[in-house]
Amino acid sequence: MSQDEKKDRAATFAARAVELVQSGRAEDGSRALREAASLAPDSPEVKAAFLKIQSEESIHTLQKLCGKFVLEQDEQAGKQALDYLDRSGEVPGNIAKECLELVLQEKEPELKALQDEIVAGLLRESIAAKTTLAQRLLDDITTAFLQIYDIGDRSANSIAELVLTSSAWSEESNREKCEIGTFQLFLAKLLEVGHESDGRALKGIARLLAADAGRLHSIIDEDTFDAILCSLDYRQPNEVKSQATLAAAKYIELSGAQGQEYVCRFILSRINKGHSEELVLAFSAAAAAFPIMPTQAATLFLTEGFVPSLLPLLEKKWKSDKVEPAALNMLSAACMDNSCRAAIKKHCIQWLQRVLNTGKDDRPGLAAVILAKVLDPTMPARDTGGKDGLDSNSVNNLVPMFKKLLVDPGEANKQSSIEGLAYASIQPAVKEALADDRLFLDRLTNLLKVSQTKPTTVFGALTVIDHVTRYLPTLSEEQKKMNQLKAYANASASKTTDTPNPLEEDAAVSRRCKAVVDAGVVSAFVAIASNLSPASTAIVVNIMLSLSRTPSLRGTIAQQGGARFLLLRYTAIAGTTDTDKHARHTAAHALARILISVDPTLVFPSSGSPPLTSTIRPILSLLTDFQSDISDGPRNLLPTFEALLALTNLASTPSGEATEVIIRQALPTVEELLLSNNTMVQRAATELVCNLVASASGIEVFADESPAAHRRLHILLALADVEDAPTRKAAGGALATLVGFEGAVKGILKRERGVEMLLGLCADEDDEIVHRGLFCVGNLLGMEGSVGEEARRMVKDGNGARVLRDVVEGAGDKMVRDLAKEVLRDLG
Repeated sequence: MSQDEKKDRAATFAARAVELVQSGRAEDGSRALREAASLAPDSPEVKAAFLKIQSEESIHTLQKLCGKFVLEQDEQAGKQALDYLDRSGEVPGNIAKECLELVLQEKEPELKALQDEIVAGLLRESIAAKTTLAQRLLDDITTAFLQIYDIGDRSANSIAELVLTSSAWSEESNREKCEIGTFQLFLAKLLEVGHESDGRALKGIARLLAADAGRLHSIIDEDTFDAILCSLDYRQPNEVKSQATLAAAKYIELSGAQGQEYVCRFILSRINKGHSEELVLAFSAAAAAFPIMPTQAATLFLTEGFVPSLLPLLEKKWKSDKVEPAALNMLSAACMDNSCRAAIKKHCIQWLQRVLNTGKDDRPGLAAVILAKVLDPTMPARDTGGKDGLDSNSVNNLVPMFKKLLVDPGEANKQSSIEGLAYASIQPAVKEALADDRLFLDRLTNLLKVSQTKPTTVFGALTVIDHVTRYLPTLSEEQKKMNQLKAYANASASKTTDTPNPLEEDAAVSRRCKAVVDAGVVSAFVAIASNLSPASTAIVVNIMLSLSRTPSLRGTIAQQGGARFLLLRYTAIAGTTDTDKHARHTAAHALARILISVDPTLVFPSSGSPPLTSTIRPILSLLTDFQSDISDGPRNLLPTFEALLALTNLASTPSGEATEVIIRQALPTVEELLLSNNTMVQRAATELVCNLVASASGIEVFADESPAAHRRLHILLALADVEDAPTRKAAGGALATLVGFEGAVKGILKRERGVEMLLGLCADEDDEIVHRGLFCVGNLLGMEGSVGEEARRMVKDGNGARVLRDVVEGAGDKMVRDLAKEVLRDLG
């Protein structure tokens, strides 16, 4: 490269260095300047760039960016300032203060959103910015509040956060004074015409009430509470309605009877006026009131004449695009109360039927949901002969409509579909129909994936899947007897109690589970895992437990990511409530079921993450809690049994790491379960031990000649003589491994009837058990030195020769007979 070329290239690097530094990328600029200097250190352009950068570096990057944003209306500089705040964290106090003063200046309308984000970022990251605004509020709270409030939602939210942050205030009394003043200004903004719809004021009100309702709720009078209730209008955006609901709920919680009285007066006064707009507000408030104050809302709804008086109003406003949806929302909310459902069924069925068959937009869907809630799900369908449209007396006939609404482009109709199916799918016939419709299952699975940021939709869809896949609870013998006694005591109940619906039997549920798995629902769960709420997580793990109950489905579930999903869900559930404990237990149980039937190393390969050994902790939890902390009912040993089977499979993996972890963390518990009164649990624990002793650590805990090892050997010998043949077989297999080691042989010889127990295996009716016994006796006889001599003597004294001859003469398996001959020769 010639000198001229070097100088030109250096000049280019120098210019670029200045641009980078001015845009806030100081490191990149310094790198470019070093490159320029290496090419032409004496170049005038390089020297000029160096001096320019020195002067630029004396001004903080954020200051320069905010200055360009404000003075030059440079949108790109504003975005870079926001990016700097997001990446760089804390900003020096004096810089943050100057930047806040700069950015608070009036902006062009198109830059307002960016200004809003920068102001919020400064107030989030800098205590100096907070103290600056706090002083402004102290000096003139109205002017400061309005300036920040008018910038945008994020800035307005920052005011609420500021007056709750004690560290930004020199005195707590000043903070409390400004907190009250700010709350009053938010209320004033809510009362202003044109501001009630943007939700900005409601966010501030809800945030402050949530944090300090005890101090602030008394400031709200009936007029301001009316404004909050008006914001519950079903036509408002969801964000506005949710904030209004939070504010109303908190106020009612603290104000008690006064708040409840305000709500009732608000509803009744507007219904009495009878105008369409007033009815919309009344019905919207009533719909919101049921979850907030269910008892009082139901009392109002059930007031004599209230429901019957609605019908003339609704008939008068028939087909009203405003009133009818509000009334439907109210009736749907009222269905949460049993008595309200009965009143709706008595007075409103015909009106709902008419809306169902002739209504517009999303109203038929809403009417169908209400009918699904109030009708008896066991009522059989009625053939209407095509005269009356859909049958209002049958939930069954509503299902096709719900399935059709699921593919409707309208979000409200999708929600109605899901809510209606959640109620209808309680009925066995509906469960079966939904599972048989592969197109529906595909659509429902896809809805889960595309709606993962819509928790209500996801929860409803999961509820439908849960109903379709849920098995009837497994009853203990004691529970079955109690049910029989109840049936005898109630003759009418006995007709249904003794004849369960065939569609609820295990075989039918298993078929439905297969249909759901084949539709890829497990893959959908994996896709939405990060967005699951605690309530949805609890449903998902219940579904996974049902799906994993059928052994033939476990491989497919694992292929779709189900095992890893359950492990991560178990880890993510960190709460301590009974619901959290139950969800964690259920996730561990479902994971254990899958790991019974698949090769663990394929699901959790050694090169992957999480490692295979991370599955052991959740499975071990099933051995230790016995559901004692999550249920007051009879102890259910099925999770314990299936956990032991899963651990047995894990202990068979080649690396041996799982075995080491199990021995280290669970040996005392496994030892206790070897003594279980439940045959299946005792068998599974013995089979686990049989796999554990295939490792050096497993052998050591039985053969190190310690008192604990002798105790464990004694238990194994006792298990070799139990009535259950599979348990004897597993105990014999474990002993066959252990008698190859001198420490274990010494322990057996010291144990009274130890050798007799091994000879007892040789006399078993099962040739596989006999084979294990012969192997044990052969190893005893093969011991060298004094231990071998003592073993040979004890076998002879225990009539070992006769036992072995009986095997030679009577065993059906030639391999067993040949081994018996070999052992008999060794005995001499």
